[in-house]
Amino acid sequence: MFETLPGFRDFPPEACSCRNHLFRVFRTVARAFDFKEYDAPVLEPLELYVEKSGEEIVGQLFHFEDKGGRKVALRPELTPSLARMVASRANSLPKPIKWFNVGEHFRYERPQKGRGRSFYQFNADLLGEPGILADAELIALLVAILETLGLHAELFAVRLSDRTTWVHFLDSIGVSIEQRPGVLDAIDKSERKKPEQTLEALEKAVPGKSSELWDRIREIKSIDSIDSLAGQLEECGEEGKARAKEWRDLMALLDAHGVMPCISIDLSIVRGLAYYTGFVYEVFEKTGEGRALAGGGRYDHLVKKLSGNVDMPAAGFAIGDMTLADCLKSNGLLPAYVTAPDLFVIAGDEVQAEALALASRARKGGF
Repeated sequence: MFETLPGFRDFPPEACSCRNHLFRVFRTVARAFDFKEYDAPVLEPLELYVEKSGEEIVGQLFHFEDKGGRKVALRPELTPSLARMVASRANSLPKPIKWFNVGEHFRYERPQKGRGRSFYQFNADLLGEPGILADAELIALLVAILETLGLHAELFAVRLSDRTTWVHFLDSIGVSIEQRPGVLDAIDKSERKKPEQTLEALEKAVPGKSSELWDRIREIKSIDSIDSLAGQLEECGEEGKARAKEWRDLMALLDAHGVMPCISIDLSIVRGLAYYTGFVYEVFEKTGEGRALAGGGRYDHLVKKLSGNVDMPAAGFAIGDMTLADCLKSNGLLPAYVTAPDLFVIAGDEVQAEALALASRARKGGF
């Protein structure tokens, strides 16, 4: 008796109906925001992911050498493929580029609740627009999807942060450019690790200053209002003042989109991927297990890094199907789909031919 591989799922009709419900909402809401659907190969050159994330990513991938001797991998995410596609057509694409995808992805990780080795993901990206209008629209799209699925501000929060703000704060306390990646990584993991483990990571990044640095980081992480955040940023010189204004402008745009009840300032969100360059955010459940449902941010330099010559600002987010479906189910928000015929034709043996002809005409009529 054969079984599915660890971390992979079967989709019998009832499970497929649930999955298709999510896909239908993703597509409907994305199109309402005038995003266009695209797709890319599920198999890509291994080097595409190594170039973006470094050699350490290889251990997390399904990868192999094909019959042509090429090193390839099943896609773990879509952003590198998107960057490759956009870079190849950059001059002919009207800006801004607003694309979305619903597709299957693969990661060779230990299967656990809400995380499989095969999973579906909704990706939305907005390229060619450097300003905060893009960040606000993406967050509004994300909230609109969750609200269309039945979630509301009592059930989830968009925790909003900013890599640029952290750079200003770290500069102001003497963290060098070389030390910055290690410090940001420690901050990103601090929510999931014990304080002593974070101190150890900070000591490794900035020897001799870990205790002082940790105290200041905790102060910064406790900021939860725009006035407090802007006030501290304005103490970081002219660049800090400019970023404070962008924060205020972004909050005004989010208010105009009608999503402010779902937004909370939370500088503990850094997002571990080093390619993020500006505003970042993650969506968390407020109830139950408090799981992360989605995440994204601005990644202005990635297209150039992967293409070598096309410099294009970009921002985007992704929603995974597994934790989202679990969240909807635990809140009683998954509809019970009933698949049944529109019409029944009841006929005896002597009129089977007439019954089949009638059924055929009904199908051609859209039933």
